[in-house]
Amino acid sequence: MALVLRYAARSDVGMVRLKNDDSAYVGRYLAVVADGMGGHAGGNVASASTVLDLVHLDRPDLDDEAVTVLADEIQAANSLLSELVTTSPELSGMGTTVTAMLLQGNRAALAHIGDSRAYRLKDGVFEQISVDHTFVQRLIDEGRLKPEEAEIHPHKNVLMRVLGDVDASPELDLATFEVAAGEKWLLCSDGLNAVLRDSDIESVLRGSADIDDAVDTLVDLTLAGGSPDNVTVAIVEITEETAAEVKHPQREPAPVTGGTVIQHAAASSSAEASGNTAVPGPAAADGPAKSVPENDGDRDVDNPVRAELIRQDLASRPHVLVGAASLATETGQIPIVTERTAERRAARMLMHKADDAGSPDTPVETEAPPKRRRWILVVVLAVLAALLASVLWVGYAWTQTRYYVGSSDNRVAIFNGVSQTLGPIKLSQVTETTNIPVDSLPEYWRSRVNDTVPARDLVHAEEIVDQLRGTAKAILCPAPSETEPAPSPSATVLADALEATADPDSVPSVTNPCGGQE
Repeated sequence: MALVLRYAARSDVGMVRLKNDDSAYVGRYLAVVADGMGGHAGGNVASASTVLDLVHLDRPDLDDEAVTVLADEIQAANSLLSELVTTSPELSGMGTTVTAMLLQGNRAALAHIGDSRAYRLKDGVFEQISVDHTFVQRLIDEGRLKPEEAEIHPHKNVLMRVLGDVDASPELDLATFEVAAGEKWLLCSDGLNAVLRDSDIESVLRGSADIDDAVDTLVDLTLAGGSPDNVTVAIVEITEETAAEVKHPQREPAPVTGGTVIQHAAASSSAEASGNTAVPGPAAADGPAKSVPENDGDRDVDNPVRAELIRQDLASRPHVLVGAASLATETGQIPIVTERTAERRAARMLMHKADDAGSPDTPVETEAPPKRRRWILVVVLAVLAALLASVLWVGYAWTQTRYYVGSSDNRVAIFNGVSQTLGPIKLSQVTETTNIPVDSLPEYWRSRVNDTVPARDLVHAEEIVDQLRGTAKAILCPAPSETEPAPSPSATVLADALEATADPDSVPSVTNPCGGQE
Protein backbone atom coordinates (compact mmCIF):
# COMPACT_ATOMS: atom_id res chain seq x y z
CA MET A 1 0.00 0.00 0.00
CA ALA A 2 1.08 3.57 -0.69
CA LEU A 3 1.87 5.91 2.17
CA VAL A 4 -0.40 8.85 3.04
CA LEU A 5 -0.73 11.32 5.88
CA ARG A 6 -3.22 11.14 8.73
CA TYR A 7 -3.55 14.67 10.04
CA ALA A 8 -4.96 17.08 12.61
CA ALA A 9 -4.47 20.83 13.11
CA ARG A 10 -5.62 23.70 15.28
CA SER A 11 -4.93 27.42 15.45
CA ASP A 12 -5.72 29.98 18.16
CA VAL A 13 -5.28 33.74 18.36
CA GLY A 14 -3.78 33.41 21.85
CA MET A 15 -4.30 35.56 24.93
CA VAL A 16 -2.67 38.81 23.75
CA ARG A 17 -2.99 39.26 19.99
CA LEU A 18 -6.03 40.94 18.46
CA LYS A 19 -5.98 38.95 15.22
CA ASN A 20 -4.67 35.60 14.04
CA ASP A 21 -1.73 35.93 11.63
CA ASP A 22 -1.11 32.15 11.49
CA SER A 23 -2.37 29.84 8.75
CA ALA A 24 -2.06 26.09 8.30
CA TYR A 25 -3.18 23.34 5.92
CA VAL A 26 -2.86 19.57 6.29
CA GLY A 27 -4.02 16.89 3.90
CA ARG A 28 -3.17 13.41 2.65
CA TYR A 29 0.15 14.49 1.09
CA LEU A 30 0.83 18.04 2.25
CA ALA A 31 1.28 19.87 5.55
CA VAL A 32 2.00 23.61 5.75
CA VAL A 33 2.30 26.08 8.64
CA ALA A 34 2.81 29.80 7.98
CA ASP A 35 3.20 32.49 10.62
CA GLY A 36 2.55 36.00 9.31
CA MET A 37 4.73 38.75 10.71
CA GLY A 38 2.31 40.01 13.34
CA GLY A 39 4.15 43.24 13.95
CA HIS A 40 3.72 44.29 10.34
CA ALA A 41 0.73 45.24 8.23
CA GLY A 42 -0.87 42.30 6.48
CA GLY A 43 0.69 39.42 8.41
CA ASN A 44 -2.58 37.51 8.11
CA VAL A 45 -2.73 38.29 4.39
CA ALA A 46 0.82 37.01 3.86
CA SER A 47 0.25 33.69 5.63
CA ALA A 48 -3.17 33.10 4.06
CA SER A 49 -1.96 33.90 0.56
CA THR A 50 1.06 31.61 0.90
CA VAL A 51 -0.87 28.64 2.27
CA LEU A 52 -3.61 28.96 -0.38
CA ASP A 53 -0.94 29.03 -3.09
CA LEU A 54 0.43 25.67 -1.92
CA VAL A 55 -2.68 23.57 -1.26
CA HIS A 56 -2.87 22.38 -4.90
CA LEU A 57 0.25 20.29 -4.17
CA ASP A 58 -1.83 17.97 -1.96
CA ARG A 59 -1.82 15.13 -4.50
CA PRO A 60 0.29 12.04 -5.29
CA ASP A 61 0.94 12.69 -9.00
CA LEU A 62 3.62 15.37 -8.87
CA ASP A 63 5.35 16.38 -12.09
CA ASP A 64 8.85 16.35 -10.55
CA GLU A 65 10.75 15.50 -7.37
CA ALA A 66 8.80 16.67 -4.33
CA VAL A 67 11.60 18.87 -2.99
CA THR A 68 11.95 20.65 -6.36
CA VAL A 69 8.22 21.19 -6.75
CA LEU A 70 7.86 22.45 -3.18
CA ALA A 71 10.75 24.90 -3.53
CA ASP A 72 9.45 26.25 -6.85
CA GLU A 73 5.93 26.75 -5.52
CA ILE A 74 7.13 28.56 -2.40
CA GLN A 75 9.22 30.90 -4.56
CA ALA A 76 6.13 31.49 -6.73
CA ALA A 77 4.12 32.26 -3.60
CA ASN A 78 6.80 34.78 -2.62
CA SER A 79 6.41 36.46 -6.02
CA LEU A 80 2.68 36.77 -5.43
CA LEU A 81 3.34 38.50 -2.12
CA SER A 82 5.46 41.06 -3.97
CA GLU A 83 2.65 41.60 -6.47
CA LEU A 84 0.21 42.03 -3.60
CA VAL A 85 2.36 44.82 -2.20
CA THR A 86 2.60 46.43 -5.65
CA THR A 87 -1.18 46.53 -6.00
CA SER A 88 -1.79 47.35 -2.31
CA PRO A 89 1.06 49.54 -0.98
CA GLU A 90 -0.47 49.58 2.48
CA LEU A 91 0.71 45.95 2.81
CA SER A 92 4.35 46.95 2.40
CA GLY A 93 6.56 45.20 4.92
CA MET A 94 4.37 42.13 5.37
CA GLY A 95 6.01 38.73 5.54
CA THR A 96 5.50 35.17 6.66
CA THR A 97 7.40 32.10 7.72
CA VAL A 98 6.77 28.79 5.96
CA THR A 99 7.42 25.25 7.08
CA ALA A 100 6.01 22.73 4.60
CA MET A 101 6.19 18.95 4.22
CA LEU A 102 5.27 17.15 0.97
CA LEU A 103 4.92 13.35 0.80
CA GLN A 104 5.91 11.50 -2.38
CA GLY A 105 5.98 7.72 -2.20
CA ASN A 106 8.19 6.70 0.73
CA ARG A 107 10.02 10.04 0.83
CA ALA A 108 9.04 13.38 2.32
CA ALA A 109 10.39 16.76 1.24
CA LEU A 110 10.74 19.54 3.80
CA ALA A 111 11.03 23.25 2.94
CA HIS A 112 11.57 25.81 5.66
CA ILE A 113 12.15 29.52 6.13
CA GLY A 114 11.68 31.59 9.29
CA ASP A 115 11.15 30.44 12.88
CA SER A 116 8.21 28.08 12.59
CA ARG A 117 9.40 24.57 13.39
CA ALA A 118 9.26 20.95 12.28
CA TYR A 119 9.74 18.07 14.76
CA ARG A 120 9.87 14.33 14.07
CA LEU A 121 9.20 11.31 16.28
CA LYS A 122 10.62 8.22 14.60
CA ASP A 123 11.83 4.93 16.06
CA GLY A 124 11.46 6.37 19.55
CA VAL A 125 13.67 9.40 18.78
CA PHE A 126 12.19 12.90 19.06
CA GLU A 127 14.16 15.70 17.38
CA GLN A 128 13.82 19.15 15.88
CA ILE A 129 14.39 18.92 12.14
CA SER A 130 14.22 22.57 11.13
CA VAL A 131 16.67 25.30 12.12
CA ASP A 132 15.34 28.72 13.16
CA HIS A 133 16.34 31.59 10.90
CA THR A 134 16.65 34.04 13.78
CA PHE A 135 19.31 36.41 15.05
CA VAL A 136 19.80 34.47 18.29
CA GLN A 137 20.14 31.16 16.42
CA ARG A 138 22.94 32.70 14.38
CA LEU A 139 24.64 33.74 17.62
CA ILE A 140 24.25 30.18 18.91
CA ASP A 141 25.70 28.72 15.70
CA GLU A 142 28.68 31.07 15.99
CA GLY A 143 29.25 30.07 19.62
CA ARG A 144 28.51 33.57 20.92
CA LEU A 145 25.35 32.57 22.80
CA LYS A 146 24.25 29.54 24.79
CA PRO A 147 20.91 27.91 23.89
CA GLU A 148 19.51 28.55 27.37
CA GLU A 149 20.37 32.26 27.02
CA ALA A 150 18.41 32.55 23.77
CA GLU A 151 15.07 32.34 25.58
CA ILE A 152 15.69 35.60 27.43
CA HIS A 153 17.61 37.42 24.71
CA PRO A 154 15.97 40.80 23.86
CA HIS A 155 16.21 40.08 20.11
CA LYS A 156 15.06 36.48 20.15
CA ASN A 157 12.18 37.23 17.76
CA VAL A 158 14.26 39.00 15.11
CA LEU A 159 13.98 36.99 11.88
CA MET A 160 16.82 36.81 9.37
CA ARG A 161 14.88 35.14 6.55
CA VAL A 162 11.17 35.22 5.62
CA LEU A 163 8.91 35.30 2.59
CA GLY A 164 7.67 38.76 1.66
CA ASP A 165 8.36 41.81 -0.46
CA VAL A 166 11.98 42.15 0.71
CA ASP A 167 13.77 39.41 -1.23
CA ALA A 168 12.78 38.35 -4.75
CA SER A 169 14.36 34.92 -4.27
CA PRO A 170 14.62 34.06 -0.56
CA GLU A 171 16.91 31.24 0.54
CA LEU A 172 15.01 28.13 1.68
CA ASP A 173 16.24 25.21 3.77
CA LEU A 174 15.44 22.09 1.72
CA ALA A 175 15.80 18.43 2.65
CA THR A 176 14.38 15.00 1.75
CA PHE A 177 13.75 12.18 4.26
CA GLU A 178 12.97 8.49 4.00
CA VAL A 179 9.69 7.92 5.85
CA ALA A 180 7.93 4.85 7.18
CA ALA A 181 4.49 4.08 8.53
CA GLY A 182 4.10 5.02 12.19
CA GLU A 183 6.40 8.03 12.40
CA LYS A 184 4.91 11.41 13.35
CA TRP A 185 5.76 14.96 12.30
CA LEU A 186 4.76 18.11 14.14
CA LEU A 187 4.75 21.52 12.44
CA CYS A 188 4.06 24.60 14.55
CA SER A 189 4.33 28.37 14.69
CA ASP A 190 6.67 29.94 17.24
CA GLY A 191 3.71 30.67 19.50
CA LEU A 192 3.97 27.08 20.75
CA ASN A 193 7.67 27.38 21.58
CA ALA A 194 7.11 30.70 23.35
CA VAL A 195 5.38 28.79 26.17
CA LEU A 196 6.32 25.09 25.93
CA ARG A 197 9.78 23.60 25.97
CA ASP A 198 10.81 20.85 23.56
CA SER A 199 10.62 18.33 26.37
CA ASP A 200 7.00 19.30 27.04
CA ILE A 201 6.13 18.93 23.36
CA GLU A 202 7.81 15.53 23.26
CA SER A 203 5.92 14.32 26.32
CA VAL A 204 2.56 15.27 24.84
CA LEU A 205 3.35 13.71 21.46
CA ARG A 206 4.46 10.46 23.09
CA GLY A 207 1.71 10.28 25.70
CA SER A 208 -1.39 11.20 23.65
CA ALA A 209 -3.75 8.50 22.52
CA ASP A 210 -3.97 9.94 18.99
CA ILE A 211 -2.87 13.00 17.05
CA ASP A 212 -6.21 14.79 17.61
CA ASP A 213 -5.67 14.67 21.37
CA ALA A 214 -2.06 15.74 20.97
CA VAL A 215 -3.01 18.84 18.98
CA ASP A 216 -5.68 19.88 21.49
CA THR A 217 -3.41 19.27 24.47
CA LEU A 218 -0.56 21.33 23.04
CA VAL A 219 -2.78 24.29 22.18
CA ASP A 220 -4.59 24.14 25.55
CA LEU A 221 -1.30 24.05 27.46
CA THR A 222 -0.07 27.04 25.50
CA LEU A 223 -3.23 29.02 26.29
CA ALA A 224 -2.94 28.07 29.95
CA GLY A 225 0.62 29.38 29.94
CA GLY A 226 -0.45 32.85 28.78
CA SER A 227 0.00 32.40 25.01
CA PRO A 228 1.53 35.81 24.18
CA ASP A 229 1.39 35.01 20.45
CA ASN A 230 -0.85 33.18 17.99
CA VAL A 231 -0.36 29.43 18.28
CA THR A 232 -0.81 26.91 15.47
CA VAL A 233 -0.09 23.18 15.67
CA ALA A 234 -0.31 20.62 12.86
CA ILE A 235 0.51 16.95 13.41
CA VAL A 236 0.71 14.33 10.66
CA GLU A 237 1.30 10.60 11.00
CA ILE A 238 2.69 8.49 8.17
CA THR A 239 0.29 5.64 7.52
CA GLU A 240 -0.51 3.13 4.82
CA GLU A 241 -3.40 3.95 2.53
CA THR A 242 -6.42 1.77 3.19
CA ALA A 243 -8.46 -0.02 0.57
CA ALA A 244 -11.35 2.41 1.13
CA GLU A 245 -9.06 5.39 0.55
CA VAL A 246 -7.78 3.84 -2.67
CA LYS A 247 -11.33 3.35 -3.92
CA HIS A 248 -12.51 6.83 -2.89
CA PRO A 249 -9.42 9.06 -2.91
CA GLN A 250 -11.41 12.29 -3.11
CA ARG A 251 -13.78 12.29 -0.20
CA GLU A 252 -15.47 15.07 1.76
CA PRO A 253 -13.71 16.32 4.89
CA ALA A 254 -14.79 14.70 8.12
CA PRO A 255 -16.99 16.59 10.55
CA VAL A 256 -15.57 18.38 13.59
CA THR A 257 -14.62 15.88 16.26
CA GLY A 258 -12.71 15.87 19.50
CA GLY A 259 -12.21 19.63 19.59
CA THR A 260 -9.78 19.54 16.64
CA VAL A 261 -10.53 21.50 13.53
CA ILE A 262 -11.37 19.05 10.75
CA GLN A 263 -12.86 21.68 8.49
CA HIS A 264 -12.76 23.32 5.09
CA ALA A 265 -13.69 26.68 3.65
CA ALA A 266 -17.06 26.83 5.36
CA ALA A 267 -15.81 26.82 8.94
CA SER A 268 -17.47 29.13 11.41
CA SER A 269 -16.49 32.73 10.73
CA SER A 270 -17.29 33.84 14.27
CA ALA A 271 -14.87 31.37 15.83
CA GLU A 272 -12.11 32.19 13.36
CA ALA A 273 -12.67 35.93 13.61
CA SER A 274 -11.87 35.72 17.30
CA GLY A 275 -8.73 33.76 16.44
CA ASN A 276 -9.97 30.59 18.12
CA THR A 277 -10.21 27.22 16.50
CA ALA A 278 -13.70 26.10 15.54
CA VAL A 279 -14.28 24.06 18.69
CA PRO A 280 -17.79 22.64 18.45
CA GLY A 281 -20.47 23.96 20.73
CA PRO A 282 -23.69 22.08 21.35
CA ALA A 283 -25.07 22.83 17.90
CA ALA A 284 -21.90 21.80 16.14
CA ALA A 285 -21.63 18.60 18.15
CA ASP A 286 -25.16 17.57 17.24
CA GLY A 287 -24.84 18.06 13.52
CA PRO A 288 -22.32 17.77 10.71
CA ALA A 289 -20.02 20.56 9.66
CA LYS A 290 -21.36 23.18 7.31
CA SER A 291 -21.05 22.56 3.61
CA VAL A 292 -19.42 24.91 1.17
CA PRO A 293 -21.80 27.66 0.01
CA GLU A 294 -22.96 26.90 -3.50
CA ASN A 295 -22.52 30.43 -4.77
CA ASP A 296 -21.15 32.87 -2.26
CA GLY A 297 -19.37 35.04 -4.80
CA ASP A 298 -20.87 38.27 -3.49
CA ARG A 299 -18.36 38.13 -0.62
CA ASP A 300 -15.51 38.62 -3.09
CA VAL A 301 -16.64 41.61 -5.09
CA ASP A 302 -13.38 41.92 -7.00
CA ASN A 303 -13.23 38.31 -8.17
CA PRO A 304 -16.17 36.14 -7.05
CA VAL A 305 -15.37 33.38 -9.54
CA ARG A 306 -11.88 32.88 -8.17
CA ALA A 307 -13.06 32.62 -4.56
CA GLU A 308 -15.69 30.07 -5.53
CA LEU A 309 -13.19 28.01 -7.53
CA ILE A 310 -10.83 27.80 -4.56
CA ARG A 311 -13.67 26.83 -2.23
CA GLN A 312 -14.80 24.12 -4.64
CA ASP A 313 -11.27 22.75 -4.93
CA LEU A 314 -10.87 22.64 -1.15
CA ALA A 315 -14.23 20.92 -0.80
CA SER A 316 -13.12 18.20 -3.22
CA ARG A 317 -10.22 16.97 -1.09
CA PRO A 318 -9.95 15.78 2.53
CA HIS A 319 -7.99 18.33 4.52
CA VAL A 320 -7.83 20.69 7.49
CA LEU A 321 -7.50 24.43 6.94
CA VAL A 322 -7.12 26.73 9.96
CA GLY A 323 -6.18 30.25 10.90
CA ALA A 324 -6.18 33.27 8.63
CA ALA A 325 -6.35 31.13 5.48
CA SER A 326 -9.57 29.50 6.67
CA LEU A 327 -11.15 32.87 7.45
CA ALA A 328 -10.07 34.37 4.12
CA THR A 329 -11.48 31.43 2.17
CA GLU A 330 -14.73 31.23 4.11
CA THR A 331 -15.45 34.97 3.80
CA GLY A 332 -14.26 35.19 0.21
CA GLN A 333 -11.65 37.79 1.17
CA ILE A 334 -8.88 35.89 -0.56
CA PRO A 335 -5.90 38.21 -1.08
CA ILE A 336 -6.50 40.09 -4.31
CA VAL A 337 -3.61 40.19 -6.72
CA THR A 338 -3.65 41.17 -10.40
CA GLU A 339 -6.07 39.46 -12.77
CA ARG A 340 -3.19 37.49 -14.26
CA THR A 341 -2.09 36.03 -10.93
CA ALA A 342 -5.72 35.45 -9.95
CA GLU A 343 -6.27 33.29 -13.00
CA ARG A 344 -2.96 31.51 -12.45
CA ARG A 345 -3.89 30.63 -8.88
CA ALA A 346 -7.32 29.30 -9.90
CA ALA A 347 -5.78 27.29 -12.74
CA ARG A 348 -3.30 25.69 -10.36
CA MET A 349 -6.03 24.77 -7.92
CA LEU A 350 -8.17 23.06 -10.55
CA MET A 351 -5.69 21.62 -13.02
CA HIS A 352 -2.60 21.19 -10.79
CA LYS A 353 -0.45 23.25 -13.14
CA ALA A 354 0.16 26.94 -13.66
CA ASP A 355 -0.91 27.44 -17.29
CA ASP A 356 -3.08 24.56 -18.51
CA ALA A 357 -5.63 25.43 -21.18
CA GLY A 358 -6.88 21.89 -21.64
CA SER A 359 -10.24 22.45 -19.95
CA PRO A 360 -12.75 25.06 -21.14
CA ASP A 361 -13.77 25.61 -17.53
CA THR A 362 -10.27 26.57 -16.43
CA PRO A 363 -9.38 30.26 -16.54
CA VAL A 364 -6.44 30.94 -18.83
CA GLU A 365 -4.29 33.93 -19.47
CA THR A 366 -5.98 35.95 -22.21
CA GLU A 367 -4.23 39.25 -21.73
CA ALA A 368 -0.62 40.20 -22.21
CA PRO A 369 1.38 40.86 -19.03
CA PRO A 370 1.24 44.46 -17.82
CA LYS A 371 3.83 46.69 -19.51
CA ARG A 372 3.79 49.43 -16.95
CA ARG A 373 7.14 48.50 -15.46
CA ARG A 374 8.73 48.26 -18.90
CA TRP A 375 7.59 51.77 -19.82
CA ILE A 376 8.84 53.13 -16.50
CA LEU A 377 12.26 51.60 -17.19
CA VAL A 378 12.35 53.13 -20.69
CA VAL A 379 11.46 56.58 -19.34
CA VAL A 380 14.06 56.38 -16.58
CA LEU A 381 16.77 55.31 -19.04
CA ALA A 382 15.82 58.14 -21.42
CA VAL A 383 16.02 60.71 -18.64
CA LEU A 384 19.41 59.41 -17.53
CA ALA A 385 20.70 59.51 -21.11
CA ALA A 386 19.49 63.11 -21.51
CA LEU A 387 21.18 64.14 -18.25
CA LEU A 388 24.44 62.47 -19.28
CA ALA A 389 24.37 64.19 -22.69
CA SER A 390 23.72 67.54 -21.02
CA VAL A 391 26.64 67.08 -18.62
CA LEU A 392 28.98 66.12 -21.47
CA TRP A 393 27.92 69.08 -23.58
CA VAL A 394 28.34 71.57 -20.74
CA GLY A 395 31.76 70.12 -20.00
CA TYR A 396 32.87 70.33 -23.62
CA ALA A 397 31.60 73.92 -23.95
CA TRP A 398 33.65 74.86 -20.88
CA THR A 399 36.83 73.39 -22.36
CA GLN A 400 36.43 75.63 -25.42
CA THR A 401 36.81 78.71 -23.22
CA ARG A 402 40.32 77.65 -22.20
CA TYR A 403 43.69 78.33 -23.92
CA TYR A 404 47.25 77.09 -23.52
CA VAL A 405 50.63 77.34 -25.25
CA GLY A 406 52.20 74.13 -26.45
CA SER A 407 54.13 72.46 -29.24
CA SER A 408 52.83 71.65 -32.72
CA ASP A 409 55.27 70.09 -35.22
CA ASN A 410 58.19 71.38 -33.12
CA ARG A 411 56.89 74.95 -33.22
CA VAL A 412 55.38 77.05 -30.47
CA ALA A 413 51.59 77.20 -30.94
CA ILE A 414 48.48 78.54 -29.21
CA PHE A 415 45.76 75.94 -28.54
CA ASN A 416 42.06 76.46 -27.78
CA GLY A 417 40.69 73.93 -25.25
CA VAL A 418 42.40 71.70 -22.69
CA SER A 419 45.34 69.40 -23.28
CA GLN A 420 43.52 66.26 -22.08
CA THR A 421 41.71 63.75 -24.29
CA LEU A 422 38.44 61.86 -23.75
CA GLY A 423 39.20 58.46 -25.20
CA PRO A 424 39.79 59.07 -28.93
CA ILE A 425 38.35 62.60 -28.72
CA LYS A 426 40.82 65.52 -28.47
CA LEU A 427 39.53 68.40 -26.39
CA SER A 428 41.69 71.08 -28.08
CA GLN A 429 42.70 72.40 -31.49
CA VAL A 430 45.47 74.70 -32.79
CA THR A 431 44.48 78.36 -33.02
CA GLU A 432 47.81 79.89 -34.05
CA THR A 433 51.16 78.39 -34.97
CA THR A 434 54.31 80.57 -34.73
CA ASN A 435 57.66 80.14 -36.49
CA ILE A 436 59.44 79.77 -33.17
CA PRO A 437 61.21 76.40 -33.10
CA VAL A 438 60.74 74.68 -29.78
CA ASP A 439 64.33 73.46 -29.99
CA SER A 440 65.52 77.09 -30.09
CA LEU A 441 64.18 77.78 -26.60
CA PRO A 442 66.25 77.47 -23.45
CA GLU A 443 65.93 74.07 -21.81
CA TYR A 444 63.59 75.40 -19.10
CA TRP A 445 61.13 76.96 -21.55
CA ARG A 446 61.43 74.04 -23.94
CA SER A 447 60.28 71.72 -21.14
CA ARG A 448 57.46 74.08 -20.19
CA VAL A 449 56.16 74.33 -23.73
CA ASN A 450 56.28 70.57 -24.26
CA ASP A 451 54.27 70.10 -21.05
CA THR A 452 51.91 72.97 -22.14
CA VAL A 453 51.68 76.38 -20.49
CA PRO A 454 48.09 77.23 -19.39
CA ALA A 455 46.71 80.71 -20.18
CA ARG A 456 43.78 82.63 -18.76
CA ASP A 457 42.52 83.61 -22.22
CA LEU A 458 43.72 84.24 -25.79
CA VAL A 459 45.34 87.57 -24.91
CA HIS A 460 47.31 85.94 -22.11
CA ALA A 461 48.40 83.15 -24.46
CA GLU A 462 49.69 85.74 -26.97
CA GLU A 463 51.67 87.45 -24.20
CA ILE A 464 53.31 84.12 -23.35
CA VAL A 465 54.23 83.64 -27.04
CA ASP A 466 55.77 87.15 -27.15
CA GLN A 467 57.93 86.22 -24.17
CA LEU A 468 59.02 83.00 -25.87
CA ARG A 469 59.73 84.91 -29.10
CA GLY A 470 61.95 87.28 -27.21
CA THR A 471 63.81 84.37 -25.70
CA ALA A 472 64.26 82.68 -29.06
CA LYS A 473 65.30 85.99 -30.72
CA ALA A 474 67.98 86.52 -28.12
CA ILE A 475 69.46 83.18 -29.08
CA LEU A 476 68.96 83.24 -32.85
CA CYS A 477 69.60 86.98 -33.44
CA PRO A 478 72.05 88.37 -30.85
CA ALA A 479 72.79 92.13 -30.98
CA PRO A 480 75.84 93.01 -33.17
CA SER A 481 78.96 94.02 -31.25
CA GLU A 482 80.96 97.19 -31.91
CA THR A 483 84.08 95.25 -32.98
CA GLU A 484 82.14 92.88 -35.22
CA PRO A 485 79.36 94.78 -36.99
CA ALA A 486 78.58 91.82 -39.23
CA PRO A 487 76.23 89.14 -37.86
CA SER A 488 77.88 86.04 -36.56
CA PRO A 489 78.04 83.13 -38.98
CA SER A 490 76.19 80.88 -36.53
CA ALA A 491 73.31 83.30 -36.11
CA THR A 492 73.08 83.74 -39.84
CA VAL A 493 72.93 80.00 -40.37
CA LEU A 494 70.21 79.57 -37.74
CA ALA A 495 68.19 82.43 -39.20
CA ASP A 496 68.52 80.99 -42.72
CA ALA A 497 67.45 77.59 -41.42
CA LEU A 498 64.47 79.13 -39.70
CA GLU A 499 63.47 80.93 -42.88
CA ALA A 500 63.92 77.80 -44.99
CA THR A 501 61.66 75.71 -42.73
CA ALA A 502 58.82 78.21 -42.70
CA ASP A 503 55.73 77.07 -44.62
CA PRO A 504 53.52 80.10 -45.31
CA ASP A 505 50.72 77.88 -46.69
CA SER A 506 50.34 75.86 -43.52
CA VAL A 507 51.15 78.46 -40.85
CA PRO A 508 48.33 80.99 -40.24
CA SER A 509 50.58 83.69 -38.84
CA VAL A 510 54.37 83.49 -38.98
CA THR A 511 56.74 86.13 -37.67
CA ASN A 512 60.46 86.26 -38.17
CA PRO A 513 62.03 85.93 -34.70
CA CYS A 514 64.70 88.45 -35.74
CA GLY A 515 62.09 91.04 -36.68
CA GLY A 516 60.13 91.80 -39.85
CA GLN A 517 57.39 89.90 -41.66
CA GLU A 518 58.05 86.89 -43.83
